[in-house]
Amino acid sequence: MPEFIIKVGTPEGEIIERHVRAESLRAAQAEMQRLGMHVFEGKRGAMRARDLIPRFGKGISTDHFLLFNQELLALVRAGLPIVQSFDIMLERQKNQRFREILSEIREKIMSGVALSDAFAAYGNLFPPIYSTSLRAGERSGDLEGVLKRFLRYQKMISSLRRKVVGALIYPVILIFLSSVMIFVMMTFVIPKFAEFFEGFGAELPWFTQLMINLATLLRKNFLVTILAVIVGIVLLNRWVKTSGRLVWDRLKLRVPFAGGVLHRFAIMQFTQSLGTLLAGGTPMVPAIEIASQSVTNQLVASRIAGIVQNVREGEPLWRSLDNTGVISDLAIEMIKVGESTGALTEMLANVSEFYDEEIEARLSRMVSAIEPIILVFMGLVIAVLLYAFYLPLFRLSSVGQG
Repeated sequence: MPEFIIKVGTPEGEIIERHVRAESLRAAQAEMQRLGMHVFEGKRGAMRARDLIPRFGKGISTDHFLLFNQELLALVRAGLPIVQSFDIMLERQKNQRFREILSEIREKIMSGVALSDAFAAYGNLFPPIYSTSLRAGERSGDLEGVLKRFLRYQKMISSLRRKVVGALIYPVILIFLSSVMIFVMMTFVIPKFAEFFEGFGAELPWFTQLMINLATLLRKNFLVTILAVIVGIVLLNRWVKTSGRLVWDRLKLRVPFAGGVLHRFAIMQFTQSLGTLLAGGTPMVPAIEIASQSVTNQLVASRIAGIVQNVREGEPLWRSLDNTGVISDLAIEMIKVGESTGALTEMLANVSEFYDEEIEARLSRMVSAIEPIILVFMGLVIAVLLYAFYLPLFRLSSVGQG
């Protein structure tokens, strides 16, 4: 991606230049605004030959980034300078893409750019909470403590995501196999039955005829159906990533079983992020702005981001969050107690741990409930298909006996 030079004003009142990698100047400016900075002007940096080469893939995986921070923490704890730490990690880094980025970050650090600014220059490639935490650590001189807190945060989020994925694997496999079974029966098995029934020349029950007509239509338009499904998935995916993101996230929260889990996961993301930022010394208002961006559900994130002005004007955090309608009563009460006792960071950590345990329990109950539902659904589908195609056989046999 090309590099842009953006002149910004920080929440602390400083005016600095940031080097940001983004798809366009507008995207680079939007990224700086998203980090809570005021953009004055921007321009494109020096063009390099490799900027013209398109890059594919997702970027840096969570596991690679987690391992990098574990190694960085160990080297910082050992007292090694940042540049020397990067040299050691570059020798061991096997991911080509990540090695290139770390080399570029090392060059920036050598030229006098702060470590936090070097990471912030890559926009969405790294979590906004990371560069902000590093900046707080640089100012307080406690980079080791900041890295510890970020690693704790990243491990909790990653662990929970793995639990969610692991819990959904079996239901997804069941749904996939059910879909394949229905598709095979509709496109191959049912047409064979239709040929068999035609040989008798008898009038078929309306339900059997309906199934035969549907299967014939599906088989004759097989490629068109597959193409329509693929196009539909692509269009849905594009809509979800653009204008439909808010609507899609609202619908996800209303899904039976899964909606409650997703809602609690969003609350946990916010409280864990906010607690990490506040513990690292980030002021309340910028911490809320960045923590809201760490929430993957757009509805919850937008509601939380809307409280920034109220908190800036002096309204208590718990009351502002209560007015959003997306934070649970339990979390509100614990945050209220934390604000009144001066132990907000500890209370936010308690909320995160509580919801981590509750999400795990709800996932177990959800999977236990979904598995029999899917199996019953599969049984009903098979029973309906068998009824549709064995009923004429029973009728023909009774006619033959008569």
